[in-house]
Amino acid sequence: MIKKLQMKTRKKISDGKSKPLGVTLSEDGANFALYSRYAKDVYLLLFSDTANDPTDIIPLKKSTKHVWHVFVRGLRAGQLYGYKVDGPYDPAEGMRFNPHKLLADPYAKAFHGDFIEKEDLYLSYDPNDETQDMSFSTKDNTAVAPRSVIIDDAFDWQNDTKPNIPVEKLIIYETHIKGFTAHPSSKVKDPGTYLGFIDKIPYLKSLGINAVEFLPVHEFSQRSSLVNAGLRDYWGYNTVGFFAPEQSYAAGKAIGSQVAEFKTLVRELHKAGLEVIIDVVYNHTGEGNELGPTFCFRGIDNSTYYSLMGDEKQPYRKYLNDTGCGNTFNVENPVAMNLVLDSLRYWAEVMHVDGFRFDLASILARVHGEFSKDSAFFEAISKDPVLDKVKIIAEPWDLTTYQVGNFPRDWSEWNGKFRDCARKFILGQPHQAREMTYRLTGSEDLYGDDGRAPFNSINFITCHDGFTLHDLYAYNDKHNEANGEENRDGSDENHSWNCGAEGPTDDAGIVKLRKQMVKNALSCLLIPLGTPMLLGGDEFLRTQNGNNNAYCQDNETSWYDWDYARAHTDITDFTRKVIALRKRYPILQKRKFSVGHDFDLHKPQDISWCDTQLNQINWDDPNVCTICCLLDGSKAASAGLGAYFLFFVINAASDAFGVKLPPYENIDWFRILDTSLDPGQDIADEGEEVAVVKEEQYTSQARSVLAFLGKKH
Repeated sequence: MIKKLQMKTRKKISDGKSKPLGVTLSEDGANFALYSRYAKDVYLLLFSDTANDPTDIIPLKKSTKHVWHVFVRGLRAGQLYGYKVDGPYDPAEGMRFNPHKLLADPYAKAFHGDFIEKEDLYLSYDPNDETQDMSFSTKDNTAVAPRSVIIDDAFDWQNDTKPNIPVEKLIIYETHIKGFTAHPSSKVKDPGTYLGFIDKIPYLKSLGINAVEFLPVHEFSQRSSLVNAGLRDYWGYNTVGFFAPEQSYAAGKAIGSQVAEFKTLVRELHKAGLEVIIDVVYNHTGEGNELGPTFCFRGIDNSTYYSLMGDEKQPYRKYLNDTGCGNTFNVENPVAMNLVLDSLRYWAEVMHVDGFRFDLASILARVHGEFSKDSAFFEAISKDPVLDKVKIIAEPWDLTTYQVGNFPRDWSEWNGKFRDCARKFILGQPHQAREMTYRLTGSEDLYGDDGRAPFNSINFITCHDGFTLHDLYAYNDKHNEANGEENRDGSDENHSWNCGAEGPTDDAGIVKLRKQMVKNALSCLLIPLGTPMLLGGDEFLRTQNGNNNAYCQDNETSWYDWDYARAHTDITDFTRKVIALRKRYPILQKRKFSVGHDFDLHKPQDISWCDTQLNQINWDDPNVCTICCLLDGSKAASAGLGAYFLFFVINAASDAFGVKLPPYENIDWFRILDTSLDPGQDIADEGEEVAVVKEEQYTSQARSVLAFLGKKH
């Protein structure tokens, strides 16, 4: 029998309230509320900012519907605290209480101290015991464990107003808060921080970006195996605090300063007209499997927060691992689901974020272990008056299921089929032309049958997970040796091409071809229907040296080298102009799917498909790798623009072709885009389009994308 902790405090305490969970700060002090269904004893420990030992140990004697609560007078913002929870230790039955471990508050709004697996101090079991996690550790980690921090929600938002940009008008920029400015070449005052990011907002604004999608900003843990190898988790997909911004991204040293700094970043982005979408990881936590550390949930209420499995003798010893990350958060349990919903509301209301991208979102929609549109999670979000007003984006797959196109009506999705098809078609691979027409027009085959719109398709060709756009056309194979896994990690199916040399080269012809391929990809991403998402740094040829799984490279492999931005202004300018082109023509931002028809000069539709000679395309020919489409913008005319046509040619062939322009009466054609041309000529700003003679055939060079504007004369 473990000796109970003894009460040690001179503070005035009372029973407090069971709602809301977490800490509620008032003028008189702070109310603490912690859910634990099977706990026998719960203790609140208070700390000064320097001491390893607690200044106060307060037993929570009151429990209401499994919520343990207490009110402590005199506490203020910045107070450090943690919990110790005692109860059964029976891993076979899913019980892993260990009062020797200091635990984080699941509702904590900030933390002080790093969540790193220091030796075995965070393990609830004795790793030297042959029974492994069935054994019990008596090592106390109070002196080294991170502390939760009481935060005052007050902040000077300076009349902040969310931009509320319609989804179809978003240009999303996926980026990492630290990596964006951590490199010395960024030349910002506080590199690698929330505040440092602010210095680069004018750059994003100049590109035409109007939304940033941040990789995880929730407090996350570091695996000792990576740290011991001289590496760190960089992406941040090991969440331990669903309410707390990651403290390592703060410029200030004051306890809890990360909260105000994140709010400042959001406020300044909003001032510039940019929305903030954060990547959230609710499908698993950083505690790993049964051999992982005990930071929080495992020691508070293991069987409530995690999906457990086993055999007849040990039915709940193991963790369901449909995430591939060691555990699966049990959102089917109402307590766990409410925590997720509370977290989302907090980030939307208190932190002012505009939307969420859900990592492995299909995990969250389980009913009896299977994905379902009728899940309680989907229903709860759709009926929530706060969450109903924010943008909701799914990564629609996990380790066991692929659900692209199957999410509810209010959800947008990362469209992995767009990525794969676009990569293949741009390379000229067979059997891609017909599908490419769907991908270019908002993927009606995926989203049109349930009342969704083109903007529900989040189009991307590259993202944080995989090659950068530069590397997509500089490497045939992944080069992940620096990750320490003998190049076994990362995808082997990249649909990439090195253009004639693996990696860096001085061959001028190869360099030119690579840039042309990048421009092709940028055009195929930023012009079509759907909501485009650009991987940060692709606009200036950021490279990871062929690493397509840089999750552990918190170094110059992943950090944005801004010298590339200064060296490749041609690609940055091209990106800026393509974004401007998209914004200029309303037909490229439609809320409804285009009605496609084969080309008919006598009956123009909103979109028509043809080959380079204005003939119908033989869709049964597997080798079709050049397609043309005509968009009729007469019904999408805007002020000062008038009626217009747009004619696009995507030539993924290795040969040049003559292209006929539609011979409409009273229509003059102007070249907007030709990716084969040199910088300065390859894309035109508004009013600088180049007139072409429609009676003559325009030459489409090999592996190029063309765009023409038709206007009445």
